[in-house]
Amino acid sequence: MQLVRKTVSSAEKWHAIQTRLPHPHPLQSWTWGAFKARWGWTMHPTAWEYDGNMLAAALVLKRNLPRTPYSLLYIPKGPNFDYADADLRSAILTQLEALAQTHRALAVTIDPDVVQAWGVTPQPDATGGAFVADLMQRGWRYSQQQVQFRNTCTLDLSADEDVLLAAFKSKTRYNIRLAARKGIIIRRGDSADFPIIAQMYTETAGRNDFAVRPPAYYLDLWQALFDDGMACPLIAEFEGIPVSAVIIVTYGKLALYMYGASTEQERQRMPNHLLQWEAIRWAKANGCTTYDFWGAPDEFEESDRMWGVWRFKSGFEPVVHRHIGAWDFPVRPIMYRLYNETVPRYLDFLRSRNTS
Repeated sequence: MQLVRKTVSSAEKWHAIQTRLPHPHPLQSWTWGAFKARWGWTMHPTAWEYDGNMLAAALVLKRNLPRTPYSLLYIPKGPNFDYADADLRSAILTQLEALAQTHRALAVTIDPDVVQAWGVTPQPDATGGAFVADLMQRGWRYSQQQVQFRNTCTLDLSADEDVLLAAFKSKTRYNIRLAARKGIIIRRGDSADFPIIAQMYTETAGRNDFAVRPPAYYLDLWQALFDDGMACPLIAEFEGIPVSAVIIVTYGKLALYMYGASTEQERQRMPNHLLQWEAIRWAKANGCTTYDFWGAPDEFEESDRMWGVWRFKSGFEPVVHRHIGAWDFPVRPIMYRLYNETVPRYLDFLRSRNTS
């Protein structure tokens, strides 16, 4: 299959290409690429055509390595194409390997929405297994840097609201109703709410021991998504005081629960349960067919860092997607190995200085 590679130069055309393909994702949007371009990357929206039809697209992010002629290429939640088409898989991987050579990259990393298995008790997916076999046969390697969540869980929004609610675990339904009875109010926010959400997000990170970027990063991202009609902030309040919030990001028919934040206040009133339910209702009312809870444990056991989050999300009875994760094609294997050995040590050093 001889594909023709094209660089896309407009947001409108890029959106049209991405949303016509099978797996559009917010991290493959023009808005995401333009945002990352303000934070050290350059974006290269690339599409592939065959016989007059656009068959694949990849928002390629490029970061130049300081004081070297080399770069790294990263395709978050992409490329986007029909993963079940074996010939197309081979052609796209060939194209990406050549693209990495063109950009003098040490490696190109892909992180596609390819499911390797389904469920808490894994049920293998044939397409995911074939994709992994292709990658390994061609010399791709499972990446040491898994930037995005490898696993997630989703809710099909095609059923009526009462059917969705009835399918939740009884404790989750109880907590949703309890929050409403106990005076929790959910309102739709706007960009004026972003600073307080960022403050709550920092508090959440400290309480749950996960790393966060500077507030300016999130404020820039949320504003960009909001301005382009992709972000909906929802805030849970008690007596007019914000106690928790979510930012739902939409792209195509997908709604992504991308950010959640809360305080220690009024937790006994279960605001997060009602907030999540209202986010699901909002997504359904706005034409989304899938609600992605964005993140599930790597291993479904209590020692996993995501176990507490999973206990909350599992109450909504979502379907677990175990993805293949991020994979690297090392164009310059020796330099790639040195880079992978050096960067984690440097990051550990920076963390030790920050905690000393």
